[in-house]
Amino acid sequence: SNKPIWIDTGGFINVPLVGRVKAAGLTIQELEAQLNVQLKPFVKAPQVVVAISEFRSQPVSILGLVTTPGVLQVQGRKTLLEVLSLAGGLRPEAGAVAKITRRLDYGEIPLPGATTDASGQFSVADLQLKALIDGKSPEQNILIRPHDVISVPKADILYVIGQVKKSGGFVLGDRRRTTVIEALAMAEGMLPLANRKRADLLRLEPGKDERIKIEVKLDKILSGKEKDIALQPEDILIISTNVAKGITRKIGETALSMITSRAIYGGY
Repeated sequence: SNKPIWIDTGGFINVPLVGRVKAAGLTIQELEAQLNVQLKPFVKAPQVVVAISEFRSQPVSILGLVTTPGVLQVQGRKTLLEVLSLAGGLRPEAGAVAKITRRLDYGEIPLPGATTDASGQFSVADLQLKALIDGKSPEQNILIRPHDVISVPKADILYVIGQVKKSGGFVLGDRRRTTVIEALAMAEGMLPLANRKRADLLRLEPGKDERIKIEVKLDKILSGKEKDIALQPEDILIISTNVAKGITRKIGETALSMITSRAIYGGY
């Protein structure tokens, strides 16, 4: 018969000739071997092939930067994008690359670069989420298996603050390299009072919680006299105020106020 055989709540299947056979806890290969042994009294050279047609209960763990992380109980065949959708989708600060871990009982992950962990029990691979969502790597939309663990990390972020039009943190996404000029472009440029000669870059020292201050010669970088500086995740680029411009503007505003006041009150 080509009809599927359901595993009951006790973990048994009912096989013609043999009767009830314990299937829960066995791999596909172990179940095939057990059925071959039990069918020998009835079949001369039994060759049983077991294939899973449907999973009724598929616990899948999805962790990290999704809307509702946790364990999902999915039914039927589900792809990576479908599981991400069930988890509410990615959060804005999610990284471009996720990691998936799979029990080798369910086979290796069908992605380039998939490896076996040190225990020899799991297949591990990276998933290019941004490329998949952008439609550039549809082959990354693999079928998810029971007990898969999908981890979505936080994206790399750098910060631009001070005299810029859009101050704050910027998600790097799948950018491999971001420079000072590119960071200023993400911040939509500098304000009129910005100090265009120099800026300060605060960078975390490896293995420490303290930041070191690096002087950035903006005028020379913008004029092409010095090489643009490559930024790192968690860098803070500070665009300070040009004190001279600020004083000049303040004097100008004060003078304008005085002239306006005299005109109103008959000073001229």
